[in-house]
Amino acid sequence: MALTNEIIQQRLTEKFGDQLTEWAMPYGMLTFTAAASLNLKVMQFLFDDEQLRFRFLTDLTGVHYPDRKGEELSVVYHLHNMQDNVRLRMKIYVPVAKPDVFTATKLYAGANWMERETFDFYGINFVGHPNLIRILNVDEMDYFPMRKEYTLEDPQRTDKDDEMFGR
Repeated sequence: MALTNEIIQQRLTEKFGDQLTEWAMPYGMLTFTAAASLNLKVMQFLFDDEQLRFRFLTDLTGVHYPDRKGEELSVVYHLHNMQDNVRLRMKIYVPVAKPDVFTATKLYAGANWMERETFDFYGINFVGHPNLIRILNVDEMDYFPMRKEYTLEDPQRTDKDDEMFGR
């Protein structure tokens, strides 16, 4: 029997019940939200279950939602079952004040660099990561550039004349 989004959702609901929310299928990809404390348990289940077999982490990234109070930062995981060629998306949300998420490096070795990049740009702390240091930005950087916390233009610039830009 072919693995379908309905079967995956049913298996996850049987295991985790109402702890998984926001079920959707944009562009045919099953998408759901889990609590940050459950990220490893859900991924371990998806990896180990002989019917599901999501054993490849395609992508992991962060997103900043400044308007979601208490859930400003999100980690998005894209998992792939290569035997049945099925993909899914799992989202978790954490507050910007305490952006702690358990690392997936023990389960997916490829998560190592993706988590470092997500830390570097969004400041999400992957608890248990073997080497969580900046990967693309300079070490002296004291902010996270992909957060929507900064003005788009530097107000201190002197090389721009507002009259030239119609302001």
